[in-house]
Amino acid sequence: MVVAGIRLRNPVIAASGTFGYGVEFERILDLQQLGAFVVKGLSREPIRGNPPPRLWETTEGMINSVGLQNVGVTAFVRDKLPALRRYDTPVIANVFGYAVEDYCEVVRVLENAEGIAAYELNVSCPNTRCGGMQFSSDPAMLASVVEPVRKLARRPVIVKLSPNVDRIEPLALAAEAAGADALSLINTFVALSIDPVSRAPRIGNGMGGLSGPAIKPIALRMVAQAARAVRIPVIGIGGIACGEDAAEFLIAGASAVEVGTASFWDPRATVRIARELERFLAAQRIARAADLIGKLKPWPA
Repeated sequence: MVVAGIRLRNPVIAASGTFGYGVEFERILDLQQLGAFVVKGLSREPIRGNPPPRLWETTEGMINSVGLQNVGVTAFVRDKLPALRRYDTPVIANVFGYAVEDYCEVVRVLENAEGIAAYELNVSCPNTRCGGMQFSSDPAMLASVVEPVRKLARRPVIVKLSPNVDRIEPLALAAEAAGADALSLINTFVALSIDPVSRAPRIGNGMGGLSGPAIKPIALRMVAQAARAVRIPVIGIGGIACGEDAAEFLIAGASAVEVGTASFWDPRATVRIARELERFLAAQRIARAADLIGKLKPWPA
């Protein structure tokens, strides 16, 4: 199947921030069995990340505040990317920054490297030039980062949207109008967990991002809303833990899915989910995953 010009072996993609740089998983699973994988976010300069504890397991998911720790785009191209060229599974580079110039510089470096299939823009970072507002919180600000990146990039540009907004449709439409080739959503919800004995947050940085099965129903709703609003493909993310979960997102309108938190408790989750989806399609006598996309039945207004 082809999504936004990216040829996928199947519709299951390993999500950014949960799959390292890909090479860490090559002894655990066969990377060739994935639709694609998104490397952890890449910044202009290396980032050490947030203080520990960085993870807290909740009843139905996980709160994380890793702080976008990464080696920086130059070191990624030099030290990580060569090993990934051994595989024909598409490698998607997640890109983030604190200002438009940061996003553009990371993409400029990656444009000169071979082995990247597409870019996924993490627009949930604060724009320090606009009082710390997130690019994903305002349609005009979102367009201000997508447009210059789109002009620079020879490869497809996927925009990863935050769920921490009143309505997802205006942001989805703004990204599409600015030139995005696809959308991915949702990112994590801002969350807090408290230790009642110490009366302190359980995350070293205070608040973190909630992910996992707890957010799946909201993610499905937002994916369905975004898919109805735009003409470009939507990649669904949020609490996918089995093949039927993936099928639900396809029915909601997603053209592919990303699996994130499930990889923390099952490092082979991505491959397992892809196989489970295949078995579900066979049981339902559906020839291709693409035949399931957008088949959500209407409901009363």
